[in-house]
Amino acid sequence: MTTKNSDYMAPPPLGLAVVPIILTIGLLATQIFYYDDFTPHIALAIGFAITALVGWYQGLRWQDIESGAFRVLHVAMPSIATLIVVGMLVSTWIASGTVPTLIYYGLVLIEPEWFLAATMLLCSLVSLSIGSSWTTVGTVGLALVGIGFAFGIPAYWTAGAVVSGAFFGDKISPLSDTTAVTETNVFAHIRNMMPTTIPAMLIALTLYSILGGVVMGDVTSDAQQQLQQITAIQSGMESHFLLGLLPLLPLLVVMLLAFYKIAPIPALFIGFVLGAGVAVHNYDYNLNDILTFAHSGYKIETGSAALDNLLNRGGVTSMTWVITLMMFALAFGGALERTGCLESVVNAVMKSTRGFKGLQTNAILTSVATNAVSGDVYLSIALPGRMFGPQYDKLGYSRLNLSRAIEEGGTLVSPLIPWNAGGAFVMGTLGLIVAPGDYSALLYAPLAFACWLSPAIGILYAQTGWFSKRVEQEAPASTEPVSPASSSTH
Repeated sequence: MTTKNSDYMAPPPLGLAVVPIILTIGLLATQIFYYDDFTPHIALAIGFAITALVGWYQGLRWQDIESGAFRVLHVAMPSIATLIVVGMLVSTWIASGTVPTLIYYGLVLIEPEWFLAATMLLCSLVSLSIGSSWTTVGTVGLALVGIGFAFGIPAYWTAGAVVSGAFFGDKISPLSDTTAVTETNVFAHIRNMMPTTIPAMLIALTLYSILGGVVMGDVTSDAQQQLQQITAIQSGMESHFLLGLLPLLPLLVVMLLAFYKIAPIPALFIGFVLGAGVAVHNYDYNLNDILTFAHSGYKIETGSAALDNLLNRGGVTSMTWVITLMMFALAFGGALERTGCLESVVNAVMKSTRGFKGLQTNAILTSVATNAVSGDVYLSIALPGRMFGPQYDKLGYSRLNLSRAIEEGGTLVSPLIPWNAGGAFVMGTLGLIVAPGDYSALLYAPLAFACWLSPAIGILYAQTGWFSKRVEQEAPASTEPVSPASSSTH
């Protein structure tokens, strides 16, 4: 073992750097596919330990490894806090009738065949308006999953449409923090993303429009049976909740606060408090009832197993599996960054890159890979952004190409990886439970068409040279950096 200055350490050789990554992926694959158990927490913890051994061999102290993990965890604490508040909010929004009201009127207004397309469009508009994919998923997305359940549509189909719409807004909204953190002029960056965003969204919308009818046909061929199911759920909502404008107040206030850029955690907490207030006003719950709902989730017995399954959810405890998964994944990613393993892999990719085609393609794929390995969307944007930037300057291409690449491979891919912060949030909030032998809940990822179509189109443009700005084609404003957003949640 060599001893080095703990403040700086050269990246390890590539062969050593990939050891913890390969072994951890192998452990995850063995647990999931051989033992049929989707609980990746301990595999990630072992991956962290292997990474720590690599760091120790390179000359780092335990305190250095620990600080690297804690640094990433510290950055992610607002995301973890958001999950906690969303768990509290979900329970009180059901207790207050907010979610039941949205489901009830959604069943009235939305035609089942067009439900998936409408879901994507609605989530796109909300997320674009408020610049927050997480808030959109945790509020409107939650209600839409309930509506899809009433229609008999599998949750993973609805979740795919929700994710496509919600993260579209996070990608191109000027209010989004991931848009700002790319460190290019916000509006120039957004304009440069349109060539991939617009085709991806149009293709996704077409697919949801076509497949919506196919999915409904697969669910039931008996229109009378479907109508009876919807009527039963609507009757159950009417029997057990006071539906109307008052229950919608918490949602409207949260949307308004988000639009005015109030940070997600206080905005969602205010929504929780308002939901609790409406629940107390309408149903005479006491303080202990509200605290119990917030901690353990809302509980009701309606006499209908389907309706109980739809409504009995929420609470802080419902998020513990997701929160611990995020913490393990982020600690592993932080250790990989601190030991220089990620830097070594990225450097190897850069050395093998020849010309703009390879550079743009590798920037997208590196963001995707960093998302998968580190579990953190910000690292998947920041690391490739730092490492690849000088190469664009050297080749005479605008860094707007880089900002588009890392947005596509970072922001849009984050919710598709179950142990990434984005994927864990989606699965926990929308109730996508993975059961032994049944991984159908994970199908939401390939069904989030817009999220993977956009980077695929970006790679096509890289190979053809289409929509690839050179430095001399930049508008003057596009080179002006902007300060990263202070918020660290989506």
